[in-house]
Amino acid sequence: MMRNLGPVNAMYPSLTTIVGVTVDGKPNFSAIAHVGIMNHGQPQYVSVGINKKHHSPAGIHANREFSVCVPSQDMVAETDFVGLVSGRNCDKAALFSVFYGELKHAPMIEGCPVCMECRLHSVVDFTTHDVFIGEIVATHADESVLDGDGRIDIARVRPLLFDMASLRYWSLGAPVAKCWNAGRELKRGLEKS
Repeated sequence: MMRNLGPVNAMYPSLTTIVGVTVDGKPNFSAIAHVGIMNHGQPQYVSVGINKKHHSPAGIHANREFSVCVPSQDMVAETDFVGLVSGRNCDKAALFSVFYGELKHAPMIEGCPVCMECRLHSVVDFTTHDVFIGEIVATHADESVLDGDGRIDIARVRPLLFDMASLRYWSLGAPVAKCWNAGRELKRGLEKS
């Protein structure tokens, strides 16, 4: 029997990222799990939802650039830390070896196995949060997380997942099935009827 829980967001766990911005000429990083894939075409876009009270939104509004870095499980302490403290009071960039790609206001973290630099496309105002939609300008991946075809292997990345209900970080398990394959038998059966 299904129980109605009310308007509870049950989309967790979600990918934990570290968003990089430049605020007042300095790199700043924030742990953000409110992220989304906007499309699969070209150009590609991602979204990040950040509370307006945080330090980072000012940098995105001012410079129209940001990065989205995907930390591995090995970076759980650093990731949690940049979500606990404000860049107004602490130089969070001092924790990391910072690098830049094509965009001069999108600092990225060398220790993260995957980093994307984004140019701001638009902002959606959601009362307490701004949702920043960014065009992916370039994606940087450590060689160690690439498969033989040069694609990112999520098992090698070992990303952190954030769950609001349990207030815990989680990890990925083993693959369950191949996409666009597991339902083929059902598809064939329905097409025959």
